[in-house]
Amino acid sequence: FGDKVAQIIDGLTKLSGVLDIQEDKSLQAENFRKMLLTMSSDIRVILIKLADRLHNMRTLESMRRDKQLKIASETMYLYAPLAHRLGLYSIKTELEDLSFKYIEPELYEEIVAKLKESQAKRTRFINKFSFPIINSLNEAGIDYEIKGRTKSVYSIARKMKSQGVPFEEVYDIFAIRIITNSELDHEKPDCWKVYSIVTDHYVPNPSRFRDWVSKPKSNGYESLHTTVMSESGKWVEVQIRTKRMDDIAEKGLAAHWKYKETGKAGSPTQSAESGFDEWLAKVRELLESPDRNAIDFIDDFKLSLFAEEIFVFTPNGEVRTLPADSTSLDFAFDIHTEVGMRCIGAKVNGKLYPLSYQLKSGDQVEVLTSNKQKPKEDWLTFVVTTKAKSKIKQALKEEKREVANEGKELLDRKFKQWKITNDREMVDKIQKHYRLQASQDLFIKIAKKSIDLKDIKEFIENTRNAGKWYNVLRKRITGTDSSTGSTETVKPKSSDKGDTVVIGDANQKMDYVMAKCCSPIPGDDVFGFVTINEGIKIHRTNCPNAIHIRSNYAYRIVPATWANKEDHTSFVTGILITGIDDVGLVNAITTVISKDLNVDMKSIAFESNDGVFEGHIKVMVEGIHHLNNLMNNLKKVNGIKKIVREDELDD
Repeated sequence: FGDKVAQIIDGLTKLSGVLDIQEDKSLQAENFRKMLLTMSSDIRVILIKLADRLHNMRTLESMRRDKQLKIASETMYLYAPLAHRLGLYSIKTELEDLSFKYIEPELYEEIVAKLKESQAKRTRFINKFSFPIINSLNEAGIDYEIKGRTKSVYSIARKMKSQGVPFEEVYDIFAIRIITNSELDHEKPDCWKVYSIVTDHYVPNPSRFRDWVSKPKSNGYESLHTTVMSESGKWVEVQIRTKRMDDIAEKGLAAHWKYKETGKAGSPTQSAESGFDEWLAKVRELLESPDRNAIDFIDDFKLSLFAEEIFVFTPNGEVRTLPADSTSLDFAFDIHTEVGMRCIGAKVNGKLYPLSYQLKSGDQVEVLTSNKQKPKEDWLTFVVTTKAKSKIKQALKEEKREVANEGKELLDRKFKQWKITNDREMVDKIQKHYRLQASQDLFIKIAKKSIDLKDIKEFIENTRNAGKWYNVLRKRITGTDSSTGSTETVKPKSSDKGDTVVIGDANQKMDYVMAKCCSPIPGDDVFGFVTINEGIKIHRTNCPNAIHIRSNYAYRIVPATWANKEDHTSFVTGILITGIDDVGLVNAITTVISKDLNVDMKSIAFESNDGVFEGHIKVMVEGIHHLNNLMNNLKKVNGIKKIVREDELDD
């Protein structure tokens, strides 16, 4: 069949095999990307694919429900907008309606039933509305045909949702299309003549007027749209176009070849070809961007399918077509990538505006640049064009790579100074310590001085010391030296507490503090955790953070115990009390704590809601027995239903 046919078939052939999920790639997205890659060199690939998808949707009834939902959602998300972008409106409408049929079957059936029910009534209304227009068109000697049309099922459903009304109250469900048989040179005058006749009979809504005859959409769509008020008080949409325009509106790109041979340079047909070529060039540029996975590509490509557009002018009067809501920065990237990268603002109609200023049709824009400007992360929050988003992401990735390389070189030099040999393992430990997702994030923070190298050095020293303690303890308990792997039988020396943190011992040489996340008190089972800046932190073994610490930093854990001394040192802890609200209850609770048991309160807070109270109290206790005694006495107070140690709530 030849190379050309082989290329088309290749574009339609699905990829096989499993892709790397860790790199955030999707087989489905990769298949779509492959098809578009071929489409950018031969548009027939997408025409065949859309025909195939339409056939699939027409035969979807026999498939399982989960399969129906998957295919219908995929069609609604990508294929229907793609058909719209290519001007294939009849295919786009059928794809949307069929997708909607499987995604929301009940609403679909409801609208279809009501359309059938009201068909005769709608036909009578359209005939009555069209009658005066038909008479005037005949008197003017215009060669035309007129069609009454109803909006698609999906379009009506969308309006019901957006307007928040039932089917009967959708205000612009009625529409007519007037198609003239005009010579190419007389197309525009004929369309405007028809518009004048329509508005002679009915009052138009200025906010609903659209002129795509003077400036066609970039997909080649040409038409005049207006919405007028009928005598019965209903809005009716009127579309005015020529036979050629109607062919292109219904068949899109496929119809362009029919008129391409006869189209003159600068004619609507040639302009539409140019619009398609420009869009395909943007798709091609998007496909060729390095470091882009398939899912990112699909997200950005989806943006390029929306057909709402504005037309803005360069200082030289050149017209540029951009998506609605485009900003000064989008315009700069549309001119040239380097212009976008260096953009610092823009003059719009002679006035100075920031990068984020949203342009309107008819604006004349002059881009202001500076060689010192660099792309910034926040640019991605306001640009809307696919090209701008893609180029900014690409530049930011490249900048991150360069900064990360600087940070890595800096850390490598320090590792040599500190005589660290297993640098890969140490980088992993440092990365985990700072809770960073990747080593690149660590290198960037080092380069930007967000992480001080002195802190890293201190962390490494503490890690080494913790490792030594762990090794000593391991040898003491098991007789195994982890640094050599040798084993010997060693009797544990239970009386020797040199390697254990003894809390409250005046002779304790190791610095320690109580962890605020669990507030240990004497009698709690505890352990020590070697930190970088705060010495050793004492945690309860049932602390909410204990699992994370033990699973990630086992080499930094040291045993801890309480000194067997009665020095009456007090520790702060919290209790949570809940019960039935009653007069004098707070007074009864504070009496038990302060007067009866002579316990100091650090803070107290009570809240009551619908007769149920909740109290948070911080108290000073000497140990676990002291706390248990306090809680047992509080349980005797009438109205108290539950009392727990507050630090245990997350356990």
